[in-house]
Amino acid sequence: MEIRRNLTWQVRVLALVIFLLGFIAGGLSFNAYNVWFGSRKSMSKEEKYRQILDKLDLSEQQRAEVEKIISETREEIQALRRETEPKIREIRNRTSEKMQKVLTQQQWEKFQQLHEQAFSRKN
Repeated sequence: MEIRRNLTWQVRVLALVIFLLGFIAGGLSFNAYNVWFGSRKSMSKEEKYRQILDKLDLSEQQRAEVEKIISETREEIQALRRETEPKIREIRNRTSEKMQKVLTQQQWEKFQQLHEQAFSRKN
């Protein structure tokens, strides 16, 4: 009788351990999938707008007008960026020159490395 009770307990504990291991493995595999595949496919702004427009239940005429507005706005913003880019680049270059004068060579190299790491990944 005692042996049967011990065996029953062992079976229950073993079932619980198997369940927990499966739960942990599932969680880890879900996280691994998101790390490997989830972050690679971020939607472009165009895809995001398309999704929004799909949810608005627009008529064909409304959709055409909204898409035209968005396209015109995009063109205006791109033109503005082209106009201001040289000035922005000049300001950044002056900033770099000033920073190099203050920092040691080692600090400057480390700053460049850290800056690249922090700002190379755009979200």
